[in-house]
Amino acid sequence: MDYVSFHAGLKPNKMVVKDLAHERVWTYAEFHEGISRLASLLINENITQGDRVACLSKNRAEMIMLHLACGRIGAIFVPLNWRLTDSEINWQISDSDPSILFLEDYADTYSVKSRDLNTLLDDIKPFDKAPLQLLSPDLPSLMLYTSGTTGFPKGALISERNLDETSINSMMLYDVDSCSGFLVDSPMFHIIGLISSVRPVLLRGGHIVISDGFIPERTLERMSDKNLGITHYFCVPQMAVAIRRVEGFDPKSLSNLKALFTGGAPHLEAQIRDWLKDGIAIVDGYGSSEAGTVMGMPLDRELIDKKAGCVGIPSPRIQARVVDGNNQVVPVGERGELQLKGENVSNGYWQREEDSKKAKTDDGWFCTGDIVTVDEDGFYKIVDRKKDMFISGGENVYPAEIEGILVEYPGVQEQVVVGIPDEKWGEVGCFCYVCDETISVAQVEAFLKGKLARYKLPKLVLKVDALPRNGGGKVLKAELKKMYLESL
Repeated sequence: MDYVSFHAGLKPNKMVVKDLAHERVWTYAEFHEGISRLASLLINENITQGDRVACLSKNRAEMIMLHLACGRIGAIFVPLNWRLTDSEINWQISDSDPSILFLEDYADTYSVKSRDLNTLLDDIKPFDKAPLQLLSPDLPSLMLYTSGTTGFPKGALISERNLDETSINSMMLYDVDSCSGFLVDSPMFHIIGLISSVRPVLLRGGHIVISDGFIPERTLERMSDKNLGITHYFCVPQMAVAIRRVEGFDPKSLSNLKALFTGGAPHLEAQIRDWLKDGIAIVDGYGSSEAGTVMGMPLDRELIDKKAGCVGIPSPRIQARVVDGNNQVVPVGERGELQLKGENVSNGYWQREEDSKKAKTDDGWFCTGDIVTVDEDGFYKIVDRKKDMFISGGENVYPAEIEGILVEYPGVQEQVVVGIPDEKWGEVGCFCYVCDETISVAQVEAFLKGKLARYKLPKLVLKVDALPRNGGGKVLKAELKKMYLESL
C-alpha cells in the first residue's frame, strides 16, 4: 500500500512534510505528485526493477521522495553514510553498484553516474506523473548498510512488506495517529531516521518535520514549538542526555510530547528516571536494520519506572524467543540469544549468500546476536551482545574493523579493541595493546586519521603485559574490560 497516494486522495491539503533546513512545505497531494514525477525521472534514467539508486546527503525531504519513488518502480534505495571517510563511502558504492548516485554536495568524483540533489525538485518538473504499478510487496525497496564482524558492511535488503510491518508495529507500540507529528533529525542512512520516524506517520496520515542534524539547543527549541506540532521524537540515549543539559532546560516546554522515544544504545536507569521525575515518558524500544521496530515500552510513566532498563514487549505481529546455544528456549529470567520471526524481518543481505544463510536458523528464526532476558510479565532486557560489537553515540562499532588497521601500528606486538561503558557516548572503544612503548590516545587518533570515521576511533587506551587468553588461545575481551575499569 502506498500511503502517500492514499492520503493524497483522502486529505490532499493536509501538510505531510516540512523541511526546516530548506524552508519547504508539502501537502499530501503535492508530495504524491512530486514522488510520481520523480519516479518518471528515474524511469527516464533507465532505472528498472532491482536497480540500486544511491544517495549521499544529510536529511532532506528529497531522500524520502527518492525512497518512495524507488518503491513505486521496484528499484532499491541505498542511503549512504556521509559520516564515513571517502574510502569507506567508495567501498559501499562499489559494493552496491548503483545505477545512479544523488549527491547533496555535488562533485563528479565517484565512478558512477551522478546527479545534483539540490536541483532535483526543478529537474522533475518537466516529467509527467508516473502511474502507480501493482508490484509485489516482497520486492526490496531499501538497502541499509550494517557493519559486520569481519569489518565489511552488509547491505540488509528490506522489502515493502517488511516496511509495512514495521509501520504497523510502530503505530501500535508508539500510539501513532493522524494528529502525530515527528521531528526527524536522526540521520536518514539509519533505520530510525528514514523508517521508524517516517513510515508510521505516513501510514496514519500525520506529518513529518525534517531537520538536517541534531543540535541539542535547536532540537529542544523545535520540540517546544507548538506551531510545529511535535508529538514524537526518536533519538539515541546520548541525544536525550544532551537535550537535558541545554542551559535553561524546562521540561514543561515539552508538554505536547506523547513521549521521548529512545533506542539504539544502552540506556541507564538513572537517566530514564530523571525524565520521569519531570513528567515526561521516556520510552525505550528495540529494533534493527534487519527487523525494523520490534519492541517498545508502554507510555505509562509508572510502568516505565517499574520496568526501567527494559526495552519493552514485542508487537503481537512478531514472534520472539530466547534460546541457548542449541536453539532451545531458556526459562524465564535466564539469559539467551533473542531470535525473531515475522514479516518485518529482512530476507537477507545484498550479495552475501552465506551471511544471509547464517542469519537464520534452519526453521526460519532470525538470529539477532543480542543476549537478553525476559521477565514473567514479558518485558525484555538487553544484557549483552553475542558478538563483540559495541555502540558509541548510537553508531554500531565493530572492533575487527579497527583492529585490522591497528595491526600495522609500529612496535605493537598484540592488540584488540573492546567497548567500555561511557556516560556521554554509551560506550567507547579502548585500544588494549602489548608494546615496549606507551601509546597515547592522541597517537592512536593520528595513526587512524582518514582511515576510519571519527566515531569509530578509540577514546581510551590500556597497556598490558600480555593479552589474557583462554585455553584455546582466544582473547578474553571481558577480562580486558574488567582490567580497564579496575585501573581507574
